Amino acid sequence: MNKYLKSLVLLIFCLNFSTLSSAKDIPASFADLAERLMPSVVNISTTTTITTRSNPFPFQFPPGSPFEDMFKDFGTPQERKTSALGSGFIISDDGIVITNNHVIQGAEDVFVRVKGDQEFKAKILGADPGMDIAVLKIESDEKFVPVKFGDSDKSRIGDWVIAIGNPFGLGGTVTAGIISARNRSIGLSRYEDFIQTDASINQGNSGGPLFNMNGDVIGINTAILGQSGSIGIGFAIPSNSADRVIKQLIEFGETKRGWLGVRIQTVTKEIAEVEKLDKPRGALVASVADGSPSDKGGIKAGDIILEFDGKPIKEMVELPKIVAQTDVGKKVTVKVWRNKREITKNIILGRLETSEDFKQKTIITEKPKEVEIEGLKITVRLVDKKDLEERKLSKDVTGVVITKIAQDSPVNYLETGNIIVEAQKKKINTIGDLENIVKITKRSSEKTLLIAIYNNQNQRRYIGVKLD
Repeated sequence: MNKYLKSLVLLIFCLNFSTLSSAKDIPASFADLAERLMPSVVNISTTTTITTRSNPFPFQFPPGSPFEDMFKDFGTPQERKTSALGSGFIISDDGIVITNNHVIQGAEDVFVRVKGDQEFKAKILGADPGMDIAVLKIESDEKFVPVKFGDSDKSRIGDWVIAIGNPFGLGGTVTAGIISARNRSIGLSRYEDFIQTDASINQGNSGGPLFNMNGDVIGINTAILGQSGSIGIGFAIPSNSADRVIKQLIEFGETKRGWLGVRIQTVTKEIAEVEKLDKPRGALVASVADGSPSDKGGIKAGDIILEFDGKPIKEMVELPKIVAQTDVGKKVTVKVWRNKREITKNIILGRLETSEDFKQKTIITEKPKEVEIEGLKITVRLVDKKDLEERKLSKDVTGVVITKIAQDSPVNYLETGNIIVEAQKKKINTIGDLENIVKITKRSSEKTLLIAIYNNQNQRRYIGVKLD
């Protein structure tokens, strides 16, 4: 009996220990952490003056009425103040504050409220609309309580986080949740790498901090899904992405991002197959800007960038972020896939902010009659001078313009007016060039054709086409 009793006691102990072990990472309360961090989180308010004109008439014109525009300049100009609210956090004891650019953009005056009752005027040290970050300096000799940045790369999906901010003007609001996802892109900018969280974030939380359980800032709360309020899907800029931008804004008042000078696109399964690449990876160079660092360093359209400055490029979206975070003027090694083998190029990075508008390079000839390309089930004609002038393309562009596309064409997702300039990495100077390449590809075992086009927005793109 004693033997069974001992076994039962041991089992109960093990179960209790297991329960305690599984629950050890669940906070019993966020109170101590919130209390410690609260003095470093601020409320931000801004004022902007808007000029309007009073209506001198005792009646209103209907919206859209021609009289509305006719008499809009009558009346006395009137100025009124508008205000906006947001959040931020202090990162130095002398009062440097981080927030979102959209919180302070266009503001005439910026005020920072600390600890709920101390209000100070602040000046803008610098702002970056590209990443939606702004740096402020509280105009005071007082010493403030700062927080520090944590390593956002160490944060994992499922980790506990808390957000502190000023939603709807309710300062000092604390919400808790977990990291729901990493590396999110929602179409706000080209440098997106958001942390997604289900911690409640609403209007007014913008610019506020997202903390880990150590009290380190791992994100800057920036956006929510939807306009009506929190639905458990909020987004924060990772601290590791923001840190470099913030340091540049403090030092220079502006950003200095690296610039490669290429237009890139995703490497599809079809493109990888044509290029004999082991799997879809890297970033396909669609075009190279004239005189850019890539142009000078020997990068060509059609190259697939596999590695940049020692960092492998798994997906196309990774390259712009890595380049932007690399020092201007740095000599970097770039590994590219060209002609079915890996080669290495050395490139000295330029600065994105001072780069010239993107210029595209290509070729052309004369206009004969329209010809049907049977293998693609499209009708084409040669590019002519008028095409180039109307579309403002280089005089050197050669290729064929698509004039008709059959419904059952393997490229029925293209549009008439698109210009095919390459096939299997060979320039198209005549219609016969395209016809021959299509015929050879159809007779091959793989039957995959790689073409380069200019779409109707004059963007150069590569497309992998599977031929029947």
